Amino acid sequence: MPGTPYPKEQMHRIAYTKLSERQIADKLSAVVASGPTSASPLSDAFAGKSIRIVTDKGPALAYTFGRTDRLSVAENGGSAVQAGYGALTLNSVAFFSHMIPGTQRGYAVAIDQSTNLATVFELWFSGFQDNREVQREIYYGYVEQPGQEAPKARHVTTNRVEGKGFYWKQDNGAETLEFYPSAAYSNFVELSRLGGELGFCAPSDYIKINDDLYIYTRTECEFSGTFTVYVMDLNRVEQVGLRLGFDASDALEYYVFRGKGEWLGQLAQFEKFGDENGMPVPPAAAGQTPAKGARRVYRPLRTMAKMSKADVDAAVAKRASAFPAATTGPGAQMGANRGPSTGWLAGKSFTLRYDNAPAMEYRFDDAETLHWRKEGDSSWTKARYQAWESMPGVILFGHLLEGAPNHDGHSIVADFHHGLVSCFNGYLNTPYFANEAGVKTLFGVIEMEGLTPPKYRRHQFTDEMVGRAVSQNYAPGLTSMHLYTTPHSLSWIIFTDTDAGGLEWSGPAAYVKIRDGLYFLYWLEEACNGTLGTILVNLHTMRDVGVGYSCGTNGLGMSAVGAHERLAGQFDVRRFYQVKS
Repeated sequence: MPGTPYPKEQMHRIAYTKLSERQIADKLSAVVASGPTSASPLSDAFAGKSIRIVTDKGPALAYTFGRTDRLSVAENGGSAVQAGYGALTLNSVAFFSHMIPGTQRGYAVAIDQSTNLATVFELWFSGFQDNREVQREIYYGYVEQPGQEAPKARHVTTNRVEGKGFYWKQDNGAETLEFYPSAAYSNFVELSRLGGELGFCAPSDYIKINDDLYIYTRTECEFSGTFTVYVMDLNRVEQVGLRLGFDASDALEYYVFRGKGEWLGQLAQFEKFGDENGMPVPPAAAGQTPAKGARRVYRPLRTMAKMSKADVDAAVAKRASAFPAATTGPGAQMGANRGPSTGWLAGKSFTLRYDNAPAMEYRFDDAETLHWRKEGDSSWTKARYQAWESMPGVILFGHLLEGAPNHDGHSIVADFHHGLVSCFNGYLNTPYFANEAGVKTLFGVIEMEGLTPPKYRRHQFTDEMVGRAVSQNYAPGLTSMHLYTTPHSLSWIIFTDTDAGGLEWSGPAAYVKIRDGLYFLYWLEEACNGTLGTILVNLHTMRDVGVGYSCGTNGLGMSAVGAHERLAGQFDVRRFYQVKS
């Protein structure tokens, strides 16, 4: 309900229960003895063996394996405990997982049997505000070999996987599209579980075993809390791994899996050649080590003001500003590279007749002032606007609709060569909290002296941008990248100071084709900060211009957006979203 604290468990509008520690402990107790399930036959690579794993700055783990699903483990020389386990192999790597009886902890271990190097993931629940979010700590080490010196090499964090994308199908039937556009985050589309409508983002680890084999993890922070880890062979496009967490019905998922996939493409990387470092954990205070499990996680909803309708009305009454002249602040930065506005509309009058909304009549006084009214109204309303000519005859302009009950704003693309118009109509007072923007897409024609509008033709939604990645430089030092993941969503990746992909988030989106090479799109920063972003992307000039629309405690704002762009590559994914019988 608007005005009430927005629960994390409604993230991306998918309900997740805030499980208690006791609920989690009870569910885990049922699987400790049996270990993870598996759709594929488990490996007997460890059956009857005893090994000791030594890690740097982490535990020493002494294992004795019985048959293919039972082991005993002693941590740091302590008493051994019995648990079920599941193991799978991929080329030279043996991967296994188990839980620790009487705790909410467990391990996932990858051992390269050709080098005896090991990467150990300690996993636990109830380590964050949301108990269901799995925490992880990574330890690098080796399997001790009697009579031999300890190896000096280790598996290492890396950005060598950055930019890749794959389709994966697990042995249990789960199908996903997974993209790695960042050194610290990943984007995944659940084709089988959630129907492939939206892409989601998660903090991730990328670890190099060798030039062919890598370890990937993701923790669905601010979402289900589920942890996924797998070893993947990039050449054979095969994987073995683990999924641990709770689904939307609060059923425990604890299974190892084998999967096969398909390479979908490679995006550009923008860090310097030779920079192969993974994203480090957040810096600790001087003289201190990072907290256990520390990592960079984007949690924007937790810091966003959550306003009621009354709060929004009061804020808008205090301030409703369109295209302020200020040259500082985040809004100004996002528009620093937008290019000059145009006075093309000055002195003109026309009507925008929408198929699915009231027609709007306009008189443009000059390059920054217009008057508007809905058809049939007698009085005009004055508004500040800005406009840009992206292609000859194609004008993007935006303005607020003063007096609208939901404080609407219009971002409009008018093609005067073809007599067509498309509008992203932003509005407030949406169901979850009132200052999160919603959007309606309006299609129609331009009625103007000397212009004959088409009767049936309209701009159309398109999937032609889906799969593309486009980097944007909004201002010196402010660069990000859009990854157009599905026909209904996109993600944005904020680059680090070394131009590697950093933090990432995703939201609902739509794409409208204006002309060949010219696309009008929006994204909603839903369950994030509530902003509606709209841009007109020109792939011929590699320039975008647009309008941002948002409301906070300081009022309602509409601001210019614009950037220089670079194509960063494209994934072959459009075929996964075609209508299937």
